[in-house]
Amino acid sequence: MRFVGIDPATQTAVVALDEDGNPVLEVTFRGKGKDVKGGISPEQRMSLENQLYNVLKPEDVILKEGVANGSQMLITTAKIHGGLEGMITRKGLTFEEIAPLAVKKYVDVQSWIGEPGSKVLLKGKAKKEAMAVAALKHFGYENPSHDIVDAYIIAKICEAIYRVRNGRPMDSYPLYQHEVIWSIIDPEAYKEYEITKKKKPKKTNTRPGKPAAAGSHTHLKEQQFLF
Repeated sequence: MRFVGIDPATQTAVVALDEDGNPVLEVTFRGKGKDVKGGISPEQRMSLENQLYNVLKPEDVILKEGVANGSQMLITTAKIHGGLEGMITRKGLTFEEIAPLAVKKYVDVQSWIGEPGSKVLLKGKAKKEAMAVAALKHFGYENPSHDIVDAYIIAKICEAIYRVRNGRPMDSYPLYQHEVIWSIIDPEAYKEYEITKKKKPKKTNTRPGKPAAAGSHTHLKEQQFLF
């Protein structure tokens, strides 16, 4: 059995961990064929799918990153994801999916950085560097390929999900990891938890710890002012 993390893209990264959580496969592959400006050709897509098919094994436990919200190449991205999912199924395997934001959350990487009022979205090279630093901090793992680093983190999440399903307490993980694992194992219960967590107590016009009359700023007609 292996825990497999897949980071789909025109250059797809795959990392497989053994039963002890150690990397036994770290690979990226790109589809072979004629380049298409701003997209991927049918030949390249088929090549990409075949390469994934060839590295998968019968007892693999698979977690795949899903499509990012607001992807600038949504059609191409959807084609790649759909093709890779088809190949996993053709291999006789199943997979679960994790949102890109949840992958970042698992290693405590924030989507927005900076001071309140001037925060900027973490993306591009800065996001990749932050993920690399987080992988080293959390797992002592490093790799010159940012794509492989992302796939490794996905594989570690895959391993954690398996461990929890087989008896490891979810509370043995930090809260931000606990929430990511829970969101995949029991998404409905996690949604309810998120709703409850976001609810804020209603504000009142009374001063805390005092009756309403004492908290009022309205003075009685006969009241003497001492200031």
